[in-house]
Amino acid sequence: MPSFAVSISILSLVQAALVALPAPRPSPAWLGWARSPWWALIPTLSIAVVIAVIELDSDSATWLSYLALITVPPLAAYALGALIHGSNTLTSPFFANRATKGEVSGGGVPVVVAAALFGLAWVARGSLTGETAAMALSGLACITLGWLLASIVPALWLRLGIYAMAALDTWFVASDLLQGPNAVLSTASPVGDLPRLQAVHFGSAQMGFGDLFIAALVGCLLTRDRRRQVQAAALVAVLALAFDLLFFAVDTLPATVPVAVALALATRKSSTKGRSR
Repeated sequence: MPSFAVSISILSLVQAALVALPAPRPSPAWLGWARSPWWALIPTLSIAVVIAVIELDSDSATWLSYLALITVPPLAAYALGALIHGSNTLTSPFFANRATKGEVSGGGVPVVVAAALFGLAWVARGSLTGETAAMALSGLACITLGWLLASIVPALWLRLGIYAMAALDTWFVASDLLQGPNAVLSTASPVGDLPRLQAVHFGSAQMGFGDLFIAALVGCLLTRDRRRQVQAAALVAVLALAFDLLFFAVDTLPATVPVAVALALATRKSSTKGRSR
């Protein structure tokens, strides 16, 4: 089992990878009716609502574990087949309007890969192999969720939503309001020792699902500018690893903060360059 320092460093690098992985994809036509800046509240509400629900009823954490168990694998398969760099949009029913039957049939490969990851996460639960498989599923699922949200929210409002999520996360951690509900959620488990996909465990460290979601969301937000996306991913890696040094003084940190700061720096740099021209 790797040390905490190694474990948390790897989780931080996973966040950086999730910023770099999403590829530019068109918005799904069937979501056109939902376009609204109000959906930018989702990142913040994803923290506030979950904490409130668990505080009111700790058994709700088990139901959330089942929700993740059901939704994460298909969302991960979709990201593998259509949303990350190297994937083929022809494997997606949303992009395959002009594809031939033979081309679309390739969509079975991502499903097999996702099923294999799920099997590993289940059979090897508690080992680094199982934790890595579960982490991959959760991270890929976050890319699909990030793409859907980025498809219906204007970029400016989505950036504000990301900053608000990091600010609320920081306040909850500083006020000691997050630690209790987060512990309940991370230990909740479906029946039969099925994988826990509602939280991310690796070695001696753990992150919340939202910590991966915010990274994937930033990646989806920046897909139109590959250079800026890569810069943001590099910034996340550097800032998150530096932020981890604070664990020498505290036990819990808001892992959303380095991602939000990286987004602010990447977009500010781009805006400054645009004005200089």
